[in-house]
Amino acid sequence: MEDPDKKTEVVLLACGSFNPITNMHLRLFELAKDYFNETGKYKVIKGIISPVGDAYKKKGLISANHRVAMAKLATKNSDWVEVDDWESSQSEWLETLKVLRYHHQKLLSPEPTNSLQNALPLTKPGRKRKQEPNRHDPVKKKSQSPDIKSVPQVKLLCGSDMLESFGIPNLWKLEDIAEIVENHGLVCISRAGNNVQKFIYESDILWRHKNNIHLVEEWITNDISSTKIRRALRRGQSIRYLVPDVVQAYIEKHDLYSPESEDRNAGVVLAPLQKNASDSKN
Repeated sequence: MEDPDKKTEVVLLACGSFNPITNMHLRLFELAKDYFNETGKYKVIKGIISPVGDAYKKKGLISANHRVAMAKLATKNSDWVEVDDWESSQSEWLETLKVLRYHHQKLLSPEPTNSLQNALPLTKPGRKRKQEPNRHDPVKKKSQSPDIKSVPQVKLLCGSDMLESFGIPNLWKLEDIAEIVENHGLVCISRAGNNVQKFIYESDILWRHKNNIHLVEEWITNDISSTKIRRALRRGQSIRYLVPDVVQAYIEKHDLYSPESEDRNAGVVLAPLQKNASDSKN
């Protein structure tokens, strides 16, 4: 049972390109926060936007410096959503799981070092992961020490497209998906009538940990995407009211999106596909 005197604290982590950040990205945080507040069991204490690094090699991905700068401008007036540039500053592409581990470790340590050492798994060496959820999930074991119980849960905030990308061969490692949903948890924002539940049902890994996947229905639909924003910009069309005004001003000032920028990384294999495909051969 939940401790009625203490709600479980949650940190929402959104990873992605944010190329550029849009009003839709910001809405994901608000929708998730409303959902958790309405359960009466959780308290969202922070939202973190973590733009992917340039080494991700996605087509049309502009410099991380610009993407981080726009995200910081977009969240400047938020009292709970912030931008973290640790992931984007790494020279190599990082698995989302490592980013989750890093932020979990950061909550454990008041002054974490800015290194990959903080991306260690929640398990201790020599221990099986199956023993570990009790350490991470404060509602399952009453005999835990207070300091561990008080550590907020870091949950991965995403849209239904990211959840469904789990099914793309070599894009995700199966063991990474398992650890994400088992040790951290997912908060998936989906449109009413979306087939996300069917996707979870058809995945053994997701079904096994379905209680740690929070599905939030987006009743006020929002079809804005970074891809559509870039398309409009290439065609000289207005993007006002689709992105924060400060983001639009930044894009115009630096002349960020063009047919040339969209061809960046064209023909280059996406970093996770490259890495996971080579790992599977070894």
